[in-house]
Amino acid sequence: MQRYSAVFSFAFMLMVSTAASALLVPAAQAASNEELFNDARIAYKNRDDLSLERDLQQMQAQDYLLAPYADYWLMLLRLNQSDTQTVRNFLAQYADMPFADRVRGEWLKGLAKRQEWTTFFDELPALKRDDAGVSCYALEGRAIRGDSDALAEGRTLWMSTAEQPANCLALYDRMQKNGALSNDLIWEKFRLLLADNKVSPAKLVAQRISTMDAAALKLLDKTYQNPQQALEKKTLSLKTRYGRELNLYALDRLARTQPLYALDMWQKLQASFEPAEQDYFWSRLALHAARRHDPAALSFYDRVPAAALDKEQMAWKARAALRVSDWSRLLNTIAEMPATQQQEAAWRYWKGRALKEQKQIPAANALLVPLSRERSYYGLLAEDELGDVLSAVPASYRPTSAEMEAVSAVPGIQRAMELQRYDMRWESRTEWAAATTGFDDKQMIAAAELAAKQEWYDLAIITADKTTSTHDFSLRYPTPYREIVRGFAKEQGLDEAWIYGLTRQESRFMHYAKSGVGASGLMQVMPATAKWIAKRMGLDNYQNTMIHQLDTNVQLGTYYMRYTLDLMGGQSLMATAAYNAGPGRARRWMADQPLEGAIYAETIPFSETRNYVQKVMGNAYYYAHRLGTKILSLKQRLGTVGGGGGVMTTEEAEN
Repeated sequence: MQRYSAVFSFAFMLMVSTAASALLVPAAQAASNEELFNDARIAYKNRDDLSLERDLQQMQAQDYLLAPYADYWLMLLRLNQSDTQTVRNFLAQYADMPFADRVRGEWLKGLAKRQEWTTFFDELPALKRDDAGVSCYALEGRAIRGDSDALAEGRTLWMSTAEQPANCLALYDRMQKNGALSNDLIWEKFRLLLADNKVSPAKLVAQRISTMDAAALKLLDKTYQNPQQALEKKTLSLKTRYGRELNLYALDRLARTQPLYALDMWQKLQASFEPAEQDYFWSRLALHAARRHDPAALSFYDRVPAAALDKEQMAWKARAALRVSDWSRLLNTIAEMPATQQQEAAWRYWKGRALKEQKQIPAANALLVPLSRERSYYGLLAEDELGDVLSAVPASYRPTSAEMEAVSAVPGIQRAMELQRYDMRWESRTEWAAATTGFDDKQMIAAAELAAKQEWYDLAIITADKTTSTHDFSLRYPTPYREIVRGFAKEQGLDEAWIYGLTRQESRFMHYAKSGVGASGLMQVMPATAKWIAKRMGLDNYQNTMIHQLDTNVQLGTYYMRYTLDLMGGQSLMATAAYNAGPGRARRWMADQPLEGAIYAETIPFSETRNYVQKVMGNAYYYAHRLGTKILSLKQRLGTVGGGGGVMTTEEAEN
């Protein structure tokens, strides 16, 4: 017995000694916060909650500022097993953290699945973000609890054509059974989905019609695959609602590519459609015609009451009038728009222009003067119309050292900077946005300056752009990589302000940027285009990986800018459109007669390219002031686009 006691005593002393020795191990031998955080990320990805918990405990012991993210990941992994108080404690602890709202959203979905409606509705008001899944659960829960208005409110969600989570189907089933989802609403959504060419979702919606069967659904597939054949073989009945909807869909598709044929077929079939169905097709035909710059567009619009037009159709009715400088019709069309649409900068500007063209100067100035104070594309155009075309950019505010230190000390800013080290850009920007919410102009400028010092030019631009009265235009329009840009600008004989204006829009100067379609680098050059440019330039050693090299990317991009500028006869507006959408499209968007540059830009069929062109040209105006190059008004930069275009199909306009 004594022998075992002696052994036990020795073992105990050895254990204590070992533990004490461990405390004396230099800190360098312990896992670093960086190692722990990276290990925690891997553990979360592998759904290894035990390893994640160990990493979390060590980071918390070392008071690491990103330890809350490990706690967040652990909560996500254990959310379904956590009791109400545990989750509430977590949300209270991290109430100011951006990820708290995601946890709350996921928790609410779990509560709804378990039918824990009391807790669900207690917590729902605290949710800040829009979440279709939570919204559908909330309406369903209200209906279950006897709220008679809930299902009727679900109609707004139903009419959305955006992809929605599966749990929304249960809400729609309940709405249909209750009568809140009528057949008319089903047909309306069916039509909306087909207008967007979303055939698979449209088929799911169609299955809610009691008379729908597999054979009928196959007709939809055939109509999608060959609309002309479906019409010519008269396989689509005109006596049923479904048949008429398929006919309208076939005609709509043909109106994009074969407008004259579609119009001829429509005139033969029109009498078989109800008045509202006729209005629908004329509005679609008018939209397609306006987007392809067909002079017949306005006559098509004349057949449709304004109340039957949606927001996009109304905008293109205005653009069709603008394209032919019919200022009176433009004014009437803007007056027909919903009040919210009339307040958009584009329509305030063009209304002011139309009034000015009709010599109604006081009324025009009442719109243009306040608009000219907005630092935007339309604000600059308004300024031009008022004659103040060469006004200097306002003086920039420079933050003090104390302001910079105060912003640097904000915990959310510190976390954003640390997250950026791990290349967690989305999380970093989310933290940054949350931290700067509520900042005044001077704080926003200090934050933008801090981002610029880290060479986060995109974040600096976004932050500086948010100021309302005090500005720093050097942060809004930075000029990084100046030697490289200046060198290739000189080599290609290009306006440096235009290069910077385009690059700012393409990548916000983040050289690692890559678009969803594969464009890469500072100037977002497509790989195939880069290869073609390299061959033209005689770069025999060019390889695809070189597109990511800063100087090579700028060399390729500026060469292509020169190429498009030459193709477009020196017209930088068209060259900008060509850089984004291709030279063929830029030429097809011309008119038969010379066209004011602002009108050419306004009537570009692609909304993406239209916005891109407007922003690039506006950027170039500001960069000319920043760089001290030749100062031109925006209207001068836009210039006049020479005649030579023509009517095209909608497919040509879009492709």
